[in-house]
Amino acid sequence: MQWSLLRPVGLVPATLVLTSMAASAEGGKSASPSEFLLVTQIVLLIAVGRGLGEIMQRIGQPSVIGELLAGILLGPSLFGWIWPDAQTAIFPKMPEQKAMLDGIAQFGILLLLLLTGMETDLKLVKKVGKAAIAISIAGILVPFACGFALGEFLPDALLPKPEQRLVASLFMGTALSISSVKIVAVVVREMNFMRRNVGQIIVATAVIDDTIGWIIIAVIFSLASQGTLDLASVAKAVLGTLVFLAVSFTIGRRLVFQLIRWANDNLVSVAAVITVILLLMGVMALITHAIGVHTVLGAFVAGILVGESPILTRQIDERLRGLISSFFMPVFFGLAGLSADLSVLRDPNLLLLTGLLVVIASVGKFGGAFVGGTLGGLSTRESLALASGMNARGSTEVIIATIGLSIGVLSQNLFTMIVTMAIVTTMAMPPMLRAALAKLPMNKEEKERLEREEFEKRGFVANLERPLLAVDESVNATFASHIVGLIAGMRGLPITVLHIGKRAGEQERGRDEEASHEAVVKKAAETVSTNGDGEVGSIDVVTRARRAELGETITEEARKGFDLLVVGVDKVTAAKDRFDRKIEDIAAKFDGPLAIVAARGKHLKQPMPDRLNILVPVSGSGVSKRGAEVAVALTQAGSGSLRVIYVATTRDKGAQRGASRGLGQEAGVLKDASDLAARYEVDITTTLRVNRAPQAAILREIDTTDVDLVVMGVDRIQADHLSFGGVADAVLRQSKVSVLLVSSGEARQAPSEKG
Repeated sequence: MQWSLLRPVGLVPATLVLTSMAASAEGGKSASPSEFLLVTQIVLLIAVGRGLGEIMQRIGQPSVIGELLAGILLGPSLFGWIWPDAQTAIFPKMPEQKAMLDGIAQFGILLLLLLTGMETDLKLVKKVGKAAIAISIAGILVPFACGFALGEFLPDALLPKPEQRLVASLFMGTALSISSVKIVAVVVREMNFMRRNVGQIIVATAVIDDTIGWIIIAVIFSLASQGTLDLASVAKAVLGTLVFLAVSFTIGRRLVFQLIRWANDNLVSVAAVITVILLLMGVMALITHAIGVHTVLGAFVAGILVGESPILTRQIDERLRGLISSFFMPVFFGLAGLSADLSVLRDPNLLLLTGLLVVIASVGKFGGAFVGGTLGGLSTRESLALASGMNARGSTEVIIATIGLSIGVLSQNLFTMIVTMAIVTTMAMPPMLRAALAKLPMNKEEKERLEREEFEKRGFVANLERPLLAVDESVNATFASHIVGLIAGMRGLPITVLHIGKRAGEQERGRDEEASHEAVVKKAAETVSTNGDGEVGSIDVVTRARRAELGETITEEARKGFDLLVVGVDKVTAAKDRFDRKIEDIAAKFDGPLAIVAARGKHLKQPMPDRLNILVPVSGSGVSKRGAEVAVALTQAGSGSLRVIYVATTRDKGAQRGASRGLGQEAGVLKDASDLAARYEVDITTTLRVNRAPQAAILREIDTTDVDLVVMGVDRIQADHLSFGGVADAVLRQSKVSVLLVSSGEARQAPSEKG
């Protein structure tokens, strides 16, 4: 293990020697900016930064600390002290050469703030908003006052512009008061405390801290650019910021979602959505610059809006994070480390001031957060954990210090002091937070919530992002639209309605506006009293018309990232055990989960029922659990009743005898279904049928109860045609009530007829 930890570091000296020799040769050829040196700098910062970041993570520290240390090791603090000629050759002070790396780093700042915004969970902030706001305000005011006071008493020699002491003091106060939401979130997540109550409050408070911090920085930036405390310019900056935020979180939220959806659905080029996200970030950064505040605020808000997009697929999210984490983060933080010359701390006075800065920052933030937590209604232990978590500065302070240095508000020495403070407080945070959180007991309510969230993490309905509804002009299509609207309304999912009739779109335009499939979906969603976040069900619905052959149309839609296809067409079954040709063509072109709706009985006359009385067969298999999840969701959304029946999964007599002897297992399956329903506060009735074929048990239950919809989780069976097995086929053909079949994504082999 020790060798594995040291291996990345062991490569550094050789790399430095070889690169410095080459760089020296290159530097002797020309005094103009060198692409060779730029690539060399980037390679070194990434290699050493990522290597040290790996080591930091293995010893329980955030990787950003390793990236900062990489810059310090490669800068004048160590490499420049050991071999100044080589360090100067690789990282010359020539403005033109430095500007090339600075340009990448400045764009990296915007991307880092974009990533931070994407990690911001506004729902979490709303959930614990009152406590988090009180804690954040108290946690900012105390250290801000301390930092501002320190700035007012700093020697003139430490200030680049003593006449602008006010701006420098404001920068100091901000640097000491704002926690790094990225560091806090990473550490809390790595410790598996993200979903604990106190973990949510810590992260939500850090989010508010960061948001307030960037607004403060925007105002300070305006002050610095004016040179004096111009009330008119400050008022303009504050008013512009408030207007920008108001427009962003109202009109902008909708616009960002529509742009991402449009790019995902219409552009065929590689990484089109990422391109749109980067353009959104750039435009919003330019807008904030135009209103007189720093571009980082625009990038941060863009990240929040992008992160809230309901169709930001996991693949896009991961690729964007990978680009930022693997390239821009080590370059930016490495450059920040390069700018910090720790050798100046050999001056006893500067070392003393740096120590004082660390103490003031830690005591001020810890004390302010602790007081805020107490006022916010937290217990002493929770307040201690909160105060420990909020003391991490990390990336935020480095960005703030870099901005201050770039605009001439902070001197090189002050910059080094702030970076040192950020490193020390960030490295102290994980062990302190671990110790504080380890002593926190878990109450009953919190335990139940965590168990439910853990279940949802593995669930089907809870992880749906984007269903596709394929319908024609039939009554069955209307019923399918109603079903989809109920599911979408529970979670606020965006829906795409694909018209696949022979004259797709013409019938829809000719229908009454209130009877259109889009209207049915929206109406069903609106009947859902609350969705998963306690908000009135409201969804976005778009319509697409079939413009080509059916299979080609489904293929084109499938590439857009839909994770469930719901089919509602006039004819569902054909002769023998076959589905209608239209359904088979659709299923052949869609590899993901498929749901087939068949309206029967009263739903043919009333395809938009006020309530659904649902029967769901369960067997303990994964696919039957999927059916149970959908049934529970529909019951919760449709204000109906739910009946669960246990059925055997095979038809041979040996299996039936085994089922008779294994009643304990069957009762366990029903208990699992009851627990699932209880998590969502749905009342159910359970039935245990033994010594009866599955299809016979299900049909018997339909005949003897008042159910009007059967929801079955089914497997796709490998065959030359679409098949879900004999039980599903029998129920689908013989049921007098509506049937909803929810299939798995991949086909499996048919079960053996022998036990």
